[in-house]
Amino acid sequence: MSLIHLTENKRTLFWLLQLWGWSAWVVTYYLGVAFWGKTPSNYFTYLSGIAVVGMLLTLVLRQLYHFTWDLRPVMRALTVLTACYAAGFLWITTRSVVFYRFYPEETASMAEKGGLQLAALFENSLSASSVMLLWSAVYFGIKYYLLTQEEKQRYLKALSQAHEAQLKMLRYQLNPHFLFNTLNAISTLILDQDSTTANGMVTKLSRFLRYSLDNDPMQEVTVAEEIESLRLYLDIEKVRFGDRLNLQFDVEPVAANALMPSLLLQPLVENSIKYAISRAIDGGSISVSARVSDDALCLTVADDGPGLELSPKKSREGGGVGLANTKDRLLELYGSNQSFSVSNTEPHGLTINICMPYRTKA
Repeated sequence: MSLIHLTENKRTLFWLLQLWGWSAWVVTYYLGVAFWGKTPSNYFTYLSGIAVVGMLLTLVLRQLYHFTWDLRPVMRALTVLTACYAAGFLWITTRSVVFYRFYPEETASMAEKGGLQLAALFENSLSASSVMLLWSAVYFGIKYYLLTQEEKQRYLKALSQAHEAQLKMLRYQLNPHFLFNTLNAISTLILDQDSTTANGMVTKLSRFLRYSLDNDPMQEVTVAEEIESLRLYLDIEKVRFGDRLNLQFDVEPVAANALMPSLLLQPLVENSIKYAISRAIDGGSISVSARVSDDALCLTVADDGPGLELSPKKSREGGGVGLANTKDRLLELYGSNQSFSVSNTEPHGLTINICMPYRTKA
């Protein structure tokens, strides 16, 4: 059983520590007596019984600490000191009675030497109380440690949930923009009484949205699956732009099985369509490539539009939902182990380069 499982099962951990701690006390006490002199017969059995009594007293202490947990620190400290001395006094008194029953001759010898006087009993009770105080210190230490770990787990769980919610928000807020453009195109086709094309566009839209909603943004897909979903999206855009939209795909075989966030490329291609294809009379081309370099998966989306020179602010901020959200998703998922860059394409156009850790399905 691992330490993690033990800390999750507090009851099991408590009893294991109880048995280990009191067993250690019996062994060390026995060895100490044996080192300084001859041990009486069945002395180990006697110490084991005394340890059981001590264990029972600590169970009472544990229950008391449970009921007084919400007291102010000063009151709790006074309670602990008082309870430890009371438990120590009861423990040493029980030890004296049991010792007299087991070893009457040794008891008589100790009485002749003054070993059973009240002063000696008080001194022994302080010694026994120190054992109870040590047990209490270990108990509170472990309890505070477990509470800290629980608090840490709750924090990490809350952080994970916030992290997941952020990723879902970053991805799903892209869909309304795409949906608006597509529905607007379908509406235009209906007004033009091109019902066949409109019906085909609705079918393709439903397939793409089904794929989009069925895939969790926290899950990764292969590059091949991502390209397939991108083709679904581009099939819809092809209806809008026809021959004005030229597509090129270049995916290395080794990159096809690499894992990447789902629907990562769609907003980038949408950005190219919005600023490169739709604004050019003759349309343009978009190329998507994937390759593996130095244990990194590198993805590129490039177009031959006007690039950033048309309106740098608008090109960056107008398509900000797509570019900024893609950048934020990569940062959330991979931290500093990723890169995202936007640059002009020669002689004109825009190129987006993304690199992330190269991983495949196990």
